[in-house]
Amino acid sequence: MLKFLPTNLSPSARFWNIARIAVNYPTTSSSTVIIPNRPASMSTFSWHIARTTNKLFENRRSLHFSSRFYSSDLPQHSAIALPALSPTMQKGTIVSWKKKEGDKLAEGDLLCEIETDKAIMGYETPEEGYLAKIVLPEGTKDVPIGKLLCIIVPEKGDVGAFANFVASEGDQAQAAPTPSNEPLQASRQPKAPIPTPDSAASAHQAAPPKPQQGRVAATPYARKLAAEKGIALAAIAGSGPGGRILATDVSKAPKDAHAAASGHMTARAGKVPVAGAGAVDVPLSESKKAMAQEASDSKISIPHYYLSSLIYLDEILRMKDRINKFISKGTKEGNEISLQDFIVKASAIACTRIPAANSFFMDTFIRQNNNVDISIVLKTADGNVVHPVLFGAHLKGLSAINGEINAMKARAKEGAFSPQETEGGTFAISYMGEYASVHNFSAIIIPPQSCHLAVGHPEKKLIPDGNNEYRVSTTINVTLSCDHRVVDGAVGAQWLKHFKDLLEKPHSMLL
Repeated sequence: MLKFLPTNLSPSARFWNIARIAVNYPTTSSSTVIIPNRPASMSTFSWHIARTTNKLFENRRSLHFSSRFYSSDLPQHSAIALPALSPTMQKGTIVSWKKKEGDKLAEGDLLCEIETDKAIMGYETPEEGYLAKIVLPEGTKDVPIGKLLCIIVPEKGDVGAFANFVASEGDQAQAAPTPSNEPLQASRQPKAPIPTPDSAASAHQAAPPKPQQGRVAATPYARKLAAEKGIALAAIAGSGPGGRILATDVSKAPKDAHAAASGHMTARAGKVPVAGAGAVDVPLSESKKAMAQEASDSKISIPHYYLSSLIYLDEILRMKDRINKFISKGTKEGNEISLQDFIVKASAIACTRIPAANSFFMDTFIRQNNNVDISIVLKTADGNVVHPVLFGAHLKGLSAINGEINAMKARAKEGAFSPQETEGGTFAISYMGEYASVHNFSAIIIPPQSCHLAVGHPEKKLIPDGNNEYRVSTTINVTLSCDHRVVDGAVGAQWLKHFKDLLEKPHSMLL
């Protein structure tokens, strides 16, 4: 008979509020596990698993979790699962390991690099110990959250015990998406739901409206959720404005919606092209898949329209040259100011004057943001697109904007951005000034934003200058993509007029 009494547990209040007790194996008469402060009503636990603890790290957005095991065959160890490194991450790819089996680990050490749907991110060691086994080697793709990643042991002498360890298909340390603040229930039997006034009233309501016909109106997240669950949107009745399908509608979808989706997919499947000698199939990275999904959702759900304008740059270029001469003389530290810096500054000021352009569409209301946080669309070294956010652009000078954008460009070559740096933008700018062949283009709106400014490469044009004379002027074409649900045509035109005036009369930026 094996008796085990942990001596290093946290206080009972923290233990019962944060720890998740796993009971996955039947208890036999020859095994006993003793846990301090165990409720009398709780059944005896398996000797194979004593406890599973979710560890919450302050100031980190990802939830790290591991399972601690005690058994007669293997020494004490922690099974580390693949965590969610971004709010939208469902699976990841193991890019590289920064530690080898047998290495000593300190909490916070860089353990490995994982490609998420947003970027390649470093995963820090959640606890001290020694890396006993790497379960998922470099290059492992499409790993679901919760899959066993590696094993950590507290003592170096225990590393050898895992030399021949092989993870089974079911080895997955599942954890709750968010920790509960309520004590663990003593009984594991499900309880009957308690009727609420809302649920009781809903039982007497009329039948829900019939599912929509033709093109289905749904939020981007509802479409994403329906695709993951295999649910046909056409079989769901939307509860949003005008019958728009919300994420909650997808969660409450009847079972026959799944069947409808299956039949719908079968009918449309047809022939699938097969790669042969004349084609090469290029696999998509997680970030590329996420970008493709975001672009599809945006074009499907957001009613885009476009406003274009020709802007004369002669005055702003003269001001730029004067500022850069001032910098080159050593009067002020910093890099030379670029045209892109002026464009970002002018956009931020225009957004403060026309708040609708700096807003989110939230299904049942429009949210006007007080801060102008601009997403700067950049190309990564592998050909993907990333849009880090320049926060508080309306409060920053040209030098500060220049420094941040240059840092973003350098990091874009490495693809090293965290979700905190790429999410939260309120307005977006795509600048093609580096591509001489691109003078005019339009951009896709980044949900939930309402506007995206596309700026082409400057070009010289011969323009009339009075009295049958002409002069050469440097110009750029800009196109503002707008969400018609938020920004009407007249409002979009007002924003574009402010932006044009700020660049053609740069002294007005000081007012």
